[in-house]
Amino acid sequence: MSENPTTHAPAAAESDAPEAAAASARQESVAEETVAQETPGLGATAVSAATPRRGEPMFPDGTGPAADPAGSHHERRIRSFQPRRSRVSPSQADALRRRWATWGLDIDGLSRIDLDAFFDGRPVVLEIGFGMGEATAQMAAADPDTGILACDVHTPGQGNLLGLAERNGLSNIRVANGDAIILLREMLAPASLAGLRIYFPDPWPKKRHHKRRLVQPEFIALATTRLAPGAVVHCATDWEPYAEQMLEVLSAEPTLENLHQGFAPRPDFRPLTKFEGQGLDKGHVVHDLLFRRRDT
Repeated sequence: MSENPTTHAPAAAESDAPEAAAASARQESVAEETVAQETPGLGATAVSAATPRRGEPMFPDGTGPAADPAGSHHERRIRSFQPRRSRVSPSQADALRRRWATWGLDIDGLSRIDLDAFFDGRPVVLEIGFGMGEATAQMAAADPDTGILACDVHTPGQGNLLGLAERNGLSNIRVANGDAIILLREMLAPASLAGLRIYFPDPWPKKRHHKRRLVQPEFIALATTRLAPGAVVHCATDWEPYAEQMLEVLSAEPTLENLHQGFAPRPDFRPLTKFEGQGLDKGHVVHDLLFRRRDT
């Protein structure tokens, strides 16, 4: 089992500061969290016992994810996410307390991650926004030779994913807590990632909120600097206007090439989630996009 190997050398700063914010929790987080809380056997009392009172840290002993890991170290931007730390079940809190020291990472922006040490030399794919983690766990089980650095701000989902990884013996998952832009810009080396996955980010449907969407030109320009040649960017959404925006933004990035003409067929390696199935039942159309980092 690998130790958490962030170095203590200052990470190189980037000259640009993207306005988009990262770490969008997928829409399925809220729906599946509600289902989890209604599971027989947990009960409202047991769930609330794991929830701190207002103003109290959830993990005062430092054994779990921090409420605001970057603190005041980095500039504030318009964010595409809102941290949600309530309604953590006892089993989720237990998984966080026991596994965070070795399988968890707070995105503080103060040190660079040694991905080779963190993932035992595996190539690493960054997944931004994983909801409750079921799809992430399935992909990790199907491809144990690839590491998945799963980034989110949803504490119940973080605990659920760590629990799934432990129960299923998935040693190729690590969970990052915080803003993915800070992770990309401050904590990951150039050309260090084998792929980027963004599944069902918040579409922010109101026009005045479009600036909060994750997939923006500035964000993609930053993310591609962390991709190795040949790395694949895979996005998926069931919101048609956002799908069009994704296609436009990714197509305009000169370091990327589309692996298909327009949208891609749904690849077999992306699991069909409960949230996606519900959307399909309602007539939603899911669009996948697959782009590859050019060699030059």
